[in-house]
Amino acid sequence: MILGILQTGHVPPEVAARDGTYTDLFGRLFAHRGFDLRTWSVVDMEFPGGPQDADAWLITGSRHGAYEDHPFIPPLEDLIRAIRDAGHPLVGICFGHQIIAQALGGRVVKFDGGWSVGHRSYEIGGCEVALHAWHQDQVVDLPPGATVLGSNDFTQNAVLAHGERILTVQPHPEFPPSVVEELMLHRSATVPGDLLDRVRADLDKPTDNRLIADWLADVLEGAPATRIPFAAKASA
Repeated sequence: MILGILQTGHVPPEVAARDGTYTDLFGRLFAHRGFDLRTWSVVDMEFPGGPQDADAWLITGSRHGAYEDHPFIPPLEDLIRAIRDAGHPLVGICFGHQIIAQALGGRVVKFDGGWSVGHRSYEIGGCEVALHAWHQDQVVDLPPGATVLGSNDFTQNAVLAHGERILTVQPHPEFPPSVVEELMLHRSATVPGDLLDRVRADLDKPTDNRLIADWLADVLEGAPATRIPFAAKASA
């Protein structure tokens, strides 16, 4: 199965030197599923011909805001709607989560409550799930038909399904602790020091990256986005 990666930003050079590009990060996340990854750097205005160029799609994180004026954002929003209309599976991570919501009629803002960084817990389908986060922007108004599948006290709209073919998550299941460590060193100038102290203290806590990776992969392979497999197991 061809998984099209729509790259909406570049990881910092320090992260790339240690952990690789977004394609490398997602390649490792889904390595056990055998996807054929093909990347289009849409942030550099490199776009596919249309939804038919891959079997399923994933939109990466980015340092940009979905609401900012960048040349790649309008055509990316057009592509998101075309993927939806074609019925292809689509997954969005962090910025991908935000730009999909915006393209489908929601609203994204720079959250006045500040940052969510490092090891964070989310309630998804009645289960507590831990992932690494790194964001200030948030989806604050849902697009029509969106379903909230996961949240915490800070990020109410942390996991969204848009119908049964689109699943998006605000945190980063592709981030190992080493990526967060590098972001603290090189991209944390605007993050309050007390938050960074907590991130350092929690850096070695386990996350549920593999659990969420399997859920995302299931959706990419055609499973309904609103079916949470680990929640069903937990309640069985």
